[in-house]
Amino acid sequence: MTDGVTGVCCYTSFTYAYLGRALTLLSTLRAAHPEWTVCAVVVDEPPPGLPGGALSGFDIVLGVDDLGIPRARAWLFKHDVIEACTAVKGAAMLHLMDAGFDVVVYLDPDVAVFHPLDPVMAALDRASIVLTPHQASPNGNIQVMRDNELASMRFGVFNLGFIAVRSDGYGRLFAAWWAAQLRRACYDDAASGLFTDQKYIDLVPGLFGGVHILRDPGCNVASWNLSVRRIAIGRDGAIWAGGHPLRFFHFTKIGSVGDIMVDRYGGDSIDALELWTWYRRAVARAQPSGIGPWHYAAFSDGAPIPLAVRLLYRESRDLRNAFDDPFDAGGPLLAWLRQARPDLLTATPAATSAAGTRPSARGPAEATAAARSRP
Repeated sequence: MTDGVTGVCCYTSFTYAYLGRALTLLSTLRAAHPEWTVCAVVVDEPPPGLPGGALSGFDIVLGVDDLGIPRARAWLFKHDVIEACTAVKGAAMLHLMDAGFDVVVYLDPDVAVFHPLDPVMAALDRASIVLTPHQASPNGNIQVMRDNELASMRFGVFNLGFIAVRSDGYGRLFAAWWAAQLRRACYDDAASGLFTDQKYIDLVPGLFGGVHILRDPGCNVASWNLSVRRIAIGRDGAIWAGGHPLRFFHFTKIGSVGDIMVDRYGGDSIDALELWTWYRRAVARAQPSGIGPWHYAAFSDGAPIPLAVRLLYRESRDLRNAFDDPFDAGGPLLAWLRQARPDLLTATPAATSAAGTRPSARGPAEATAAARSRP
């Protein structure tokens, strides 16, 4: 990359457990926008058995250490995998703007692109920040309101599986603000009014000028809006959503709650189920076998890190200042825990894989169903 870079860069953030999804996004994005630069932000370390060149299709590959986050290992320790994969998004956006890209687009790895994102680029001709709401039209159905509208009030009005920002005055001001907020607190903490990176964006239309809310029925189609954006596949293979070209579909939580929601809201459409099945098979083909848990889910000796330990470290400035590399199994943090808080070392481990649980990919219906399924 050289000074004076212009054009569009699309980036995505993932761990190796999500590699099959990221590669599916890459292949579909290349077909729709071969002129775009595509960047992978990998919040992980290469696992044993990872095929050589697994990331070679991406134009740019960034790790957490590339993003200018102070004391990156200590910072990572404060997050579970879900939080970490979203917490880097602001810093990565700012990094790519500083590299010289005119437009930076974020797409979650569990997105697939089916038509060029012309409505997004058209919106950026007159705006600096483009957002897609979970719901773009009211719905009087009680079940839909419970699954989607009410849940959006808890988890965020806008879905952060997508955001597009122009590197201009408003856009850079937003990116710097978002990066700072996510470095400070990108947690799944409902009591504090947080839902990782997503709830912050509720503030954006009030805080910044140049915001465009994109309601195109073909953009960011997912289970949370499938009830009003019926999928249809034409004889020529073209895919439509609500009578408009399907630009990109957000295949959130395949194999779990997402399956339930797609069946609930798209089950009467064989085309929607066919699309879901296609994606599941595409990911299975692309995902290397034998990929283990997230590297940062464990201490350096492989022992899982309990969530309670992460929370204690997150909330204690004294611990963060005293223990610079909390992952070190032979280091002072683990020694202190064994002596002062051995009870925490037997607590429930934090999440170890982002597969199917990424918060920015989780829409209101999925989040509500997940919450209801908790004991």
